[in-house]
Amino acid sequence: MLKEETSVQKILQANILSRLNNANTPNILQNIQLAEFKVFSQWGDDGIIQFLVNYLDIKTKTFIEFGVQDYTEANTRFLLMNNNWSGLIMDGSAENMERVRQDDLYWKYNLTALNAFITCENINDLIAQNGFKGEIGLLHVDIDGNDYWVWKAITGISPVIVIVEYNSIFGKDNAWTVPYKADFYRTKQHYSNLYFGASLPALCDMAEEKGYAFVGSNSHGNNAYFVRKDAVKDLKIVNATEGYVLSQFREGRDKEGRLTYASGEARLNEIKGLEVFNTRSGKSERI
Repeated sequence: MLKEETSVQKILQANILSRLNNANTPNILQNIQLAEFKVFSQWGDDGIIQFLVNYLDIKTKTFIEFGVQDYTEANTRFLLMNNNWSGLIMDGSAENMERVRQDDLYWKYNLTALNAFITCENINDLIAQNGFKGEIGLLHVDIDGNDYWVWKAITGISPVIVIVEYNSIFGKDNAWTVPYKADFYRTKQHYSNLYFGASLPALCDMAEEKGYAFVGSNSHGNNAYFVRKDAVKDLKIVNATEGYVLSQFREGRDKEGRLTYASGEARLNEIKGLEVFNTRSGKSERI
């Protein structure tokens, strides 16, 4: 009961913040970070998402998010519980998805929790087989690995909003992604846990190819926000340099799995010499 009361209290507080954000719309249109607040998201993404779904014209109130672990901390949970959106979540752990299915939210809301290890080869089938096609409200890609390649592979849906995690330690000038490996698993690829995903410039280039505008990052420097160009309204469109945020969190590990607390460029030195794919040149190179 205490857990449920705490969630209700957090949601009520967030709704107050959301109303304040609506009053601050002109400023937030220039800088989406001003909308940040946290309910179930890891950082302040709940606030950004609330602002965007309230501001943009979104007819289909559905979402897809993958890489959610047990959904305790996720970017679409507040959409589900506060806005009554429906959606599909996926994670590679059967235990995590079973935990979601045993939670009260699973019968209270229209949510599908699917155990799947996502690849470029299966993502479109997974989406289609669970009833999603055409326009949806929001897609969030966060799999700590093949994010660039999987977003590139998605063809069966047309989200209004796309959120993709980026690896800020790759920098604001390099159009890099890890090379595609269907079985990419972050920790196995390199003990540091710092070798994963794609840079912001690579994702912005992909967004352009798919018809999306980059409207900014969260203030913690890990999530990039894209809005379909026909839906962007008066949101300020920025380039990768303008919207780049260097993350401050220190998640690097040593060979024994202990946190090193490395920060800044020291994190890039941890993965020096590893292979990346330059999405602009179409060639592999070394960090």
